[in-house]
Amino acid sequence: MTKKNLTTKDILHIAKLGNLTLTKEEIEIFKKQLSSVIEYISKLQEINTEKVEPASQITGLTDVLREDKTDDKRTLTPDQALANTKSKEGNLFKVKAVLTE
Repeated sequence: MTKKNLTTKDILHIAKLGNLTLTKEEIEIFKKQLSSVIEYISKLQEINTEKVEPASQITGLTDVLREDKTDDKRTLTPDQALANTKSKEGNLFKVKAVLTE
């Protein structure tokens, strides 16, 4: 395993991808921290997983589903739901358009 130390240029490239502005001190901190992360990941890549079966989950738990029905004790009437809104139209909340064609 070769240790890869990131350069200032590497850190600035990563910062640009994330639209971040870094100070000189932050660049030095991230050079050390990200180099350490890359070193750890390279150690993980050395693990032999050839005989390990892929798994999508390991807990053995399954989803618990329920019938899709309303609970009248927990349901608001349209008047209750709209009681504090500034703008409504009929039984609907009225909001400004967020998508345009």
